[in-house]
Amino acid sequence: MKSYTKYLWFSTKNRYDIINITDQVEDAISESKVKEGLCLVNAMHITASVFINDNEIGLHQDFLAWVEKLAPYGKEKYKHNLTGEDNGDAHLKRTIMGREVVCAITNGKLDFGPWEQIFYGEFDGQRKKRVLVKVIGE
Repeated sequence: MKSYTKYLWFSTKNRYDIINITDQVEDAISESKVKEGLCLVNAMHITASVFINDNEIGLHQDFLAWVEKLAPYGKEKYKHNLTGEDNGDAHLKRTIMGREVVCAITNGKLDFGPWEQIFYGEFDGQRKKRVLVKVIGE
């Protein structure tokens, strides 16, 4: 069995952002030389997310509006922020949107359904963060 690790780095201009990372994950799979296996894609920061969905800007705006309704930004709203932080909302948004995805690899490619893409969701941006891509298989 082969194992391959790659880190993707992101630093967004905005506090909140959604970035399509499908091509970068596909590049890692190609570099791994794995033809049949699995790929884990994991946000390694507790205020960021990785998820699979459609690459449609209106949907992305809906996601950001939805998580903002569920966990609105505001220093006074969260006990976590009493520690001097201002990102209590970002921790909750990450929990809502998810930590990681695991994808099947078939014939050296992501084995996705129609419209599926992999996204990095940022909820406390403007600083450098990483995503783990771990490929295992034959």
